Amino acid sequence: MNDTTILPRSQVAASGLDDWRVMLGALHTRFRTGSFMAGLALATAIADAAEEANHHPDLDLRYPHLNVTLTSHDVGGVTERDLRMARRISELAAGQGVVADPSAVQVLELALDTLDRASIRPFWKAALDLGDSPGNDNDAVDTAGSVPSLWFQDTDSTEPDRQRFHLDITVPPEVARGRIDAALAAGGTLVSDAAAPAFTVLADPEGNLVCICTSEGRD
Repeated sequence: MNDTTILPRSQVAASGLDDWRVMLGALHTRFRTGSFMAGLALATAIADAAEEANHHPDLDLRYPHLNVTLTSHDVGGVTERDLRMARRISELAAGQGVVADPSAVQVLELALDTLDRASIRPFWKAALDLGDSPGNDNDAVDTAGSVPSLWFQDTDSTEPDRQRFHLDITVPPEVARGRIDAALAAGGTLVSDAAAPAFTVLADPEGNLVCICTSEGRD
């Protein structure tokens, strides 16, 4: 297996990267730095390691934490390059006394039900200035990572009042049950858990849908 081979989710999950969670073709984690300067120091160390390896993560530095995302953009998924870099980043964080909190990460997608993905995808790419995801024509992505991806979900429904847009929120597997229970306690209803743990469909009191998603069950 080489550095351009996308690894199956089960292999990534079994690789011993306890600081990280695999979600939507990438490794994600959050480091609880506690201060901006501690986060900057960790980000600088990560940048040096990334330059040395010629493999660069996405860093999101905030006052109390640093979010890190790793994926091989050229192939659109997690490869051995990402596993090596994730291990190195975890080592750097541990060396600075920074603790990882991978259960805090989440990824938001917009999902649009469509009868003809090919006909509407060019419009939404142009309107939102989105690009292609390698090997995947089911979505359109912001290559800068500033806005959520748009997922085109096939449907055969032609009802005029059907809900077209809904949110897909992907969370670590250990978080999903609590998130679902909280939404149900807040007035939601369970629409379907037939595909759980990959996704569970919930509705708000007016019937608007959201999917609570995890990486499990997607290989």
